[in-house]
Amino acid sequence: MTPTTSEPTGLGPFERVRDLAPRAPFPRLLPVRQHYDVPVEADVAAATARELEPLRARIRPGMSVAVTAGSRGIHDLARVVRAACDWLRAAGAEPFIVPAMGSHGGATAAGQLAVLASYGVTEETMGVPLRATMDTVVLGRVPDGPEVHLDANAAQADGILLVNRIKPHTDFHGEVESGLAKIAAIGLGKQRGAEGIHIYGSAGLARWVPAVARHILDTGRVLGGLGIVENAHEHTAKVAFVEPDGIAGPAETALLREAGRLLGRLPFDEIDVLVVDELGKDKSGSGMDTNVIGRMWIAGVAEPERPRITNITVHAISKASYGNAVGVGLADFVPFRVLEDIDLNALYVNAMTSGIGGVRRAKMPIALPTDRDALAAAILMCGRPDPENVRLVRVHDTLDTVQLLVAESMRGEVEAQSNLEIIGEALPFTWTSEGALPDWPTMS
Repeated sequence: MTPTTSEPTGLGPFERVRDLAPRAPFPRLLPVRQHYDVPVEADVAAATARELEPLRARIRPGMSVAVTAGSRGIHDLARVVRAACDWLRAAGAEPFIVPAMGSHGGATAAGQLAVLASYGVTEETMGVPLRATMDTVVLGRVPDGPEVHLDANAAQADGILLVNRIKPHTDFHGEVESGLAKIAAIGLGKQRGAEGIHIYGSAGLARWVPAVARHILDTGRVLGGLGIVENAHEHTAKVAFVEPDGIAGPAETALLREAGRLLGRLPFDEIDVLVVDELGKDKSGSGMDTNVIGRMWIAGVAEPERPRITNITVHAISKASYGNAVGVGLADFVPFRVLEDIDLNALYVNAMTSGIGGVRRAKMPIALPTDRDALAAAILMCGRPDPENVRLVRVHDTLDTVQLLVAESMRGEVEAQSNLEIIGEALPFTWTSEGALPDWPTMS
């Protein structure tokens, strides 16, 4: 393993390890399916229309309504937003869609429209205008806290309908986490509003997100919110309308607790190496869901009790992230390909907007030429004296904990859990001729 002495080229100092090729034994992998309680909403559009009925009496003919659409990989985002806009038009309103995503999309209006387009949310598919801006109106300041910013287009509307998935947050825990209050406070706050909240630190989000949201609610512009709860298969389990007095309050908290019960998690407490094929902003606001990998890595925020993972390798950035690799710092090893796909401007803008929460998550892991090299190093450096028995789990991304590839040495643990099913023979850990991970296998 002698590094090259050739002059740096495309990857600067990383070129010095272009010839570094660690060797380690790779385990055979068992294809495993994790079974969950998976309630599912059979007709998402119909559920959206049903849940909006309490609003009918408040809709005036011709009133303009801003409908939020965020940047997370919500399975039925386009379907819910389209159904909401259809219902509003049928009720006599004139809806339009606003990107509600803080600094994502490179903190530009065009970038945020591109993010929505990648989710199928365009003027053509939604049948209503999309109005994107990074400009905000300042509504005042929370006592002893941040300024309250509101998307300038939303501020001109007669009403605002919040739409977002409700789930445990990746930076903090509290009565209100990721959901309707967050899409109001941070999403509609755009970059300036998001920065103003995050500057108080991640530990302060539990206080300031609901406080800023309530300030916006006090304007009377918010008609309510549609909360989407997903199951562990990433499909919609429930669509629920929340009245304004329930946003950042008990109704939203109840949906958060339901979402927490349905959240997919890894079924092992101790893992030597977790292989994550892909991270991205469409997978989690932190690239990888910290509730799944057991890593917060934010100063002042307690670490999850489980799972305890020694090394994490990440092998790609999702295309929907447009190079925003926030969360790459949660990994320990990456191949050069990940470095090549990072848009440092998008990464750093998002990290800086997140304040202290972005510091460690934007750092660079150990980078080696290929997937095989990165994973070999992770195995060799996991602290196990018998690497042939490495406790290794491979997932496609942290949204999917249903389909797993598990080292054969863990067969006994798999068989001891009634919610786990081995669905095929153990597979050898193969690589392409370039040392890349093979595509995710098809599981029956």
